[in-house]
Amino acid sequence: MGAGTRADAIGDRPCLCLRSHDRRPGVGSPTSTPKNAPDETIELRRALEQFKRQKLSDFFDQAPVTKAGVSISVGAVKWGVYAFFDYDGEPIYVGQTRETVGGRIGRHLTNQRTDAVAMSVLDPFEVRTIKVWLLPEYQDVKGDPKRVPAARAAADHLNALERSVFMKLVSESDFGRILNEKDPPDVPLCALPPAIEGEIVSPDVLKLRQHPDVRIARRALTIARLAQIIAGRDVQAGLRRALATQADRLAWLANERFAALGGEAAVEERDADEPTDHDMDGGEAS
Repeated sequence: MGAGTRADAIGDRPCLCLRSHDRRPGVGSPTSTPKNAPDETIELRRALEQFKRQKLSDFFDQAPVTKAGVSISVGAVKWGVYAFFDYDGEPIYVGQTRETVGGRIGRHLTNQRTDAVAMSVLDPFEVRTIKVWLLPEYQDVKGDPKRVPAARAAADHLNALERSVFMKLVSESDFGRILNEKDPPDVPLCALPPAIEGEIVSPDVLKLRQHPDVRIARRALTIARLAQIIAGRDVQAGLRRALATQADRLAWLANERFAALGGEAAVEERDADEPTDHDMDGGEAS
């Protein structure tokens, strides 16, 4: 695995990429960053805003427009599917939205107002890259899918898109699983629209987060929290699958780090006269 080894395309359609920290003038100012927030938080929110504010017309020939006749932004699209990827390019979570793409991914990554984050299934710290697959043709569709035919058609297409993205990313994952607690509805698959990709981690934040030891410690903490939740509740099998998947991911990362530092050949050998254990003061334990 590696961030540079994964294709930029999903399915047969191109992936349209932007590194969100490559800021353009007037774009990317965060709108809800708390005062006195750490620099790391400010950088992440700025990059996320940059991703959301891209004009949809940069990616779609027939993009919906505002009342002023300007293309809506990527984040303003109501119907779509999103996926998060970690520092190794591994897909870790897939979801859908019918509200706005920007609002949904923002709640995942900037606070804990989603079940996946609150339940310690998804750790926003792990997310380096976002991809979205949008359905702007349904932008003006409203109403209950159970009562409104147009809304029913939009919801069916959205479910098919989510299932298609989910199955594709699971097949591409080196672990054969991602962290979703539930699978999308088992519906027929559909063709994928172009994926719009953005890296939301700036170079400065990358330096802080990408070190393997930092990631190992953080992932172990996430696993401990999830295991504690499971131990105290009557949970569904999907949550236990998420725990097993996180454990596999932790084991892989720890083994990769061990191998990178020399593996078994680097393990020290105890001297023949050296005791097997010492107390904290350096003397032999009783």
